[in-house]
Amino acid sequence: MHGRLPEWIKTKASGLHETKTFLRNHGLSTVCEEARCPNKGHCFSKPTATFMILGNSCTRDCGFCSVKSGNPSFVDAEEPERVAEAAHEMGLRYVVITSVTRDDLYDGGALQFAMTVKAVKNRLPDARVEVLTPDFKGNVNSLKTVLDARPDVFNHNMETVKRLYGVVRPQADYERSLNVLRNAKKIAPDIKTKSGLMLGLGENIDEIIGLFKDLREAECDFLTVGQYLRPSKKNLPVVEYIRPEIFEELKKTALKVGFEFVASGPLVRSSMNAEDMYRRNNV
Repeated sequence: MHGRLPEWIKTKASGLHETKTFLRNHGLSTVCEEARCPNKGHCFSKPTATFMILGNSCTRDCGFCSVKSGNPSFVDAEEPERVAEAAHEMGLRYVVITSVTRDDLYDGGALQFAMTVKAVKNRLPDARVEVLTPDFKGNVNSLKTVLDARPDVFNHNMETVKRLYGVVRPQADYERSLNVLRNAKKIAPDIKTKSGLMLGLGENIDEIIGLFKDLREAECDFLTVGQYLRPSKKNLPVVEYIRPEIFEELKKTALKVGFEFVASGPLVRSSMNAEDMYRRNNV
């Protein structure tokens, strides 16, 4: 689908400068910027940000994502402390940490995740930490490394329905991603798990509900559902803009399936209002 965005998709880009200054001062990247998130102005004005560790170059090339693919950078041993210091200076109570996919590393970057979680918790003992990880090629030891650092929420996004994986996530695998969430719950049953998906890529309602059920079978606790927006011309086109009332109906369905909390709407993104999702469940 081409043309103007529907009215319910439009956002205001305000409140960027101060948060971006914090990030640049510490030489840090955010997925908010690298993935061209439409909610960047909203979140940066709060302030909140999702820190992206392990560089800004990904070893995969997903059809929906604008993060550049190419030769990854070295692993910066000082990065965990810089993230912690930036989070402290920003006065964050809830810190989200994600990364590019690093298939070049023996552990997929799991140790860097763990070190960053520990650094943030040490610097901000009252803050909560959520990680949004890649699939680590299904390596359970890497998953355990991250969970042993005791994040408060473990997030791994499914992104889309099983049928569309070959187009949307050609280097990923639907069952492998489900197993990441399933194994996370087995390793650390007390840590809340979370996943997210995008709509508008050509999926149908039955496939969406099937994904909901698969996630609940994997004991996933929290869910985010948002509209896919094409970040650049090299990315997959939007097949359909889903109306807000459909997102609301899907939220009701997901809650009936058994999720503890569901955020569903055109502009919902995996990390948006993550703190609200966590705290509303009295975790």
